[in-house]
Amino acid sequence: MAELIWDDTVLPFQLKNADIRGRVARLDGVLNDVLGQHDYPLEVAGLVAEAAMLTALIGQTIKLRWKLSLQIRGDGPLRLVATDYYGPEIEGGPARVRAYASYDKELLPIAPGNAFDKIGKGMFAILIDQGKDTVPYQGITPLAGGSLAACASTYFAQSEQLPTHFQLRVGVSEAPGDGGARWRGGALMIQHLPKEGEHVAATKDAAKAGSLLTAADLMEGEAAEDWNRSVILLDSVEDLELVGPHVTSAELLYRLYHEEEPLVGEAQKVRFGCSCGPEKVEYTMSIYSSKDIEKMTNDEGKVTADCQFCGAHYQFEPNQLGQTAYGAKYGKTG
Repeated sequence: MAELIWDDTVLPFQLKNADIRGRVARLDGVLNDVLGQHDYPLEVAGLVAEAAMLTALIGQTIKLRWKLSLQIRGDGPLRLVATDYYGPEIEGGPARVRAYASYDKELLPIAPGNAFDKIGKGMFAILIDQGKDTVPYQGITPLAGGSLAACASTYFAQSEQLPTHFQLRVGVSEAPGDGGARWRGGALMIQHLPKEGEHVAATKDAAKAGSLLTAADLMEGEAAEDWNRSVILLDSVEDLELVGPHVTSAELLYRLYHEEEPLVGEAQKVRFGCSCGPEKVEYTMSIYSSKDIEKMTNDEGKVTADCQFCGAHYQFEPNQLGQTAYGAKYGKTG
């Protein structure tokens, strides 16, 4: 058996003979750590894994200590899938990913359609937080296309005017010596790099129609032909090439795009990581008065909070929280 290739990384690349950049994400430990915090039904777990893969692909470009969040909200029984990507704390360090879902346990099993259909009508949003003293960026598009990959492509066409295409695969495998059933995911994205002003005219014409933009609305001529060919090649990728652990990311790129001469960059390591902590709870509760805090106590007279991402449980005395307690401890008010 060939050596298993899997290292929880995102590999950026550029096609030398085409105006296209992209990234390959191969995750297993991250997905198992993310999903191991919860006991999701299989279809929910699969969608959370896809969202985590997307977040790793998109987040790889953000700078040190920045945060990128992805939110999928709908009116169906699968109400919310939320993910966060934290840029490395230091140059060369790992990025961190976390994710969770909120759903109606009673309605989910009887709702028609696949996991994506059970989100219903809603929105796909990307938020980027550049840190202290900055205003977070937020882009929102409707859910469209029947999959998270299609939603992401629509988002980049509509909000960023960048033709972008994704392929996502996640699955559960069990191999000898692998420690039982494990999640594995592979994903690949390509994005057209426009020359100055290249997309402007097409974007304006498409916007007049009042519909969501697509990659086809943003290009014409030779650029459109190159893009269409690259998309066809990407869509030819086989499930085992993306999810199977015997093909490296660089080998996969060569299989798909050897004529375009792919140039790979430095791989970004990715780990599961949560940013919760007692200080975050104290800050969140600092907007409430002492009387408000008293109303939040349980039967034992404690105030509790649980992290939806990692399941951490926090417990406080009422006098530890609220405007007065926060100001006394940190020298400021909420």
